[in-house]
Amino acid sequence: MTQPGTLVLIMAAAVLAPLLVHATGRRVRVPLVIFEIVLGILIGPQVLGWAHPDEVVDTLADLGLSMLIFLAGYEIEFAAVRGDTLRRSLWAWPVSLALGIGLGFLFSGGAVFEAFVVGTALTSTALGTVLPMLRDGGELRSRFGTVVSAFGAVGEFGPVVAMALLLSGRRPAESAALLAAFAAVTAAAVLWALRPRPPWFGELTERTLHSSGQFAVRFVMLLLACMLGLAEVFGLDVLLGAFAAGVLTRLVLHRAAPASSEAVLGRVEALGFGFLVPLFYVVTGIEFDLDALLDDPAALLLVPVFLLLFLLVRGGPVYLLAPRDLRRADRTALALFASTCLPLVVAITTIGVDQELLGTDRAAALVGGAMVSVLVLPLVATRLRSKDGGRAGPPGAAEGARDTEAW
Repeated sequence: MTQPGTLVLIMAAAVLAPLLVHATGRRVRVPLVIFEIVLGILIGPQVLGWAHPDEVVDTLADLGLSMLIFLAGYEIEFAAVRGDTLRRSLWAWPVSLALGIGLGFLFSGGAVFEAFVVGTALTSTALGTVLPMLRDGGELRSRFGTVVSAFGAVGEFGPVVAMALLLSGRRPAESAALLAAFAAVTAAAVLWALRPRPPWFGELTERTLHSSGQFAVRFVMLLLACMLGLAEVFGLDVLLGAFAAGVLTRLVLHRAAPASSEAVLGRVEALGFGFLVPLFYVVTGIEFDLDALLDDPAALLLVPVFLLLFLLVRGGPVYLLAPRDLRRADRTALALFASTCLPLVVAITTIGVDQELLGTDRAAALVGGAMVSVLVLPLVATRLRSKDGGRAGPPGAAEGARDTEAW
């Protein structure tokens, strides 16, 4: 099908997905992203053969992934994520990476770069999927939500840094130098963001908030484009720039226009979760190599194996290093949330396949295991906390959570 026809089908799948969530919600809670990916598989070349992405659609899907990481970076409240919680989250991820690469060596039979691909994928956390659940449940600013944000942020940021160092195709020393240069420029941007904004910034934000001008939204999109371009100039993965842009945007808006920051974010989220993010997930389904998974029984058996490895590699260190003031049920729920992954697994395996470091069958099994993690782990974590007396959120929160990008 032509590009316009494919785009129509993708957006039709994006509209159908929340309808299916609503229709099945009374019987079983299925994450929205699962329906988006499954519908993508259905209309893609592996099943019906109706949709065939081209360069334009792939570019929009890349923007969708960048927007997902951007929104995850925006949600991190660094004033609350500090001290012992931050130290524990920073220690947990390197332990996961060492464990993941070690298991990757065993899995790949000693192939170094395949071990890097598999090991890095096992350490990621789908913060952009987890945070909407906590926000809609009224727990994002709670103690538990703060801890999840800290461990999830490192689980989102760490793999992106590892991709830049291990999977860029350059020598590690060269990659480290470029990463340090990018960090220096980003630090300078943070210092700029912390400076008081001139009064006209907040006034113009207020004046154009309900007009066609939309100054603040345009400013946010400019900031995102600049950080994506900066990462590209330094030869780093653009997701690093997207995450940094989210952090910078929060600093700027909360200092320059605190009264309007949530309204501005709502408009950016509408663009992201209303168009770009679902497009990314549907295209992920369209490009998913279902044949490689179904034609090879060994690859299919790897799906539950990878799910267990996500829990072991990412969830194990998180559970052991979780703050001591959390109850056992909360520590287990934290490990389950931290083991929930998908977007970065898709990105990492795509790089691995493109560079011929990873076979399509194993890439499909990794993505399949990540899809199951999104379907199962947050649900188990939520029910575990509810049974143990954990906060379930305000009235109506569970129903509202089904309509988010996570559920």
